[in-house]
Amino acid sequence: MFNEGSYRHRADAGELHQIVYKQRHPSPPRAAEPPCTFSQIIAYYDAQGQKIALLHQYLRPDGTVGGSGLPDPKRLLVRGTVYFV
Repeated sequence: MFNEGSYRHRADAGELHQIVYKQRHPSPPRAAEPPCTFSQIIAYYDAQGQKIALLHQYLRPDGTVGGSGLPDPKRLLVRGTVYFV
């Protein structure tokens, strides 16, 4: 659903506003990410200020996303229905 809704593309294009909701440094050892990687929770908001997505990612020092290379969605608002993972 996250991919089908193009949330990441829409956020990168500026259609959705991104806010780092929580950030932890360093990332947990079990994540096996390079030193100085941040564990982040990011919220995406639409133009009306409604939170439409919540996701987790590991942000590496070089600016890339760790793990699979994609953010991990945890909450989505799709046509009025909230989905949690």
